[in-house]
Amino acid sequence: MIRLNEYLRNRFGGKVYKISINGGFTCPNRDGLIDTRGCIFCSGYGSGDFAEDASLSISQQIENGKKRIINKLPKKNEGEKGRFIAYFQAFTNTYGPVEKLRKLYMEAINHPEVVAISIATRPDCLPENVIDLLDELNQIKPVWVELGLQTIHEESARYIRRGYELAVYDKAVRDLRDRNIEVITHVILGLPGEDVEDMLETVRYVGKSGVQGIKLQLLHVIRRTDLAKDYEAGKFECMTMDQYVNLIGKCIKELPDDMVIHRMTGDGAKKTLIAPLWSADKKKVLNKLNTTLT
Repeated sequence: MIRLNEYLRNRFGGKVYKISINGGFTCPNRDGLIDTRGCIFCSGYGSGDFAEDASLSISQQIENGKKRIINKLPKKNEGEKGRFIAYFQAFTNTYGPVEKLRKLYMEAINHPEVVAISIATRPDCLPENVIDLLDELNQIKPVWVELGLQTIHEESARYIRRGYELAVYDKAVRDLRDRNIEVITHVILGLPGEDVEDMLETVRYVGKSGVQGIKLQLLHVIRRTDLAKDYEAGKFECMTMDQYVNLIGKCIKELPDDMVIHRMTGDGAKKTLIAPLWSADKKKVLNKLNTTLT
């Protein structure tokens, strides 16, 4: 297992901070191309609850993100400022005309303190001309593409309204890796109807799919989502902290030693989080994970 902080320090020569960018995108699961309801778990911000204001330019968003990060840094970290990843997080960040994508990505990648850009998207939103653009950008600075897979199980995929088949993910990974573009796969742990073995099967699949990184995300129940309606109707329960920590340990054992773990949990916005409430104390969760995994 390679932890993200260790990987970033080794690759970029010091501490690197991520700034969440909002490029003003939508999603084919919301604009009617596939559906209008979005994925069953997705917040009204398209999983970009902590992203900057989309009305601002990319440069302004980066500057605002920098200030927010720097203001939180203890004085002992003064010398570690100046390395940032521009993370296009909200909604589907390759879903738009390639001219729009080029303008936004170029503004981010040319920022002198940005060392890489990371682009969250769907595997079914990577046409050849977009991959060509990503390839071009990857010659300037590292480009990472984050694919929202969530699960390999078709029944679960239908339930969460993912909107594409597993073969689409496989093709996206091949196309990106053919251009030497790094891929990070998102997996949600705790989806209704999935047991531990189901989740481990997804993790094993990702580990063998040729990607370089993985995000292990605890299922969050967020207000004003269809998932929240099912939770409040008693159709499923969320994992306890102990169950989740034990599961993470099992997941990591299934992954290649050289895979970068970009996330082992997640923190939904506290004002909209319904369950599991223990996940709101991210520091406590990470401490327990670190204690268990070392």
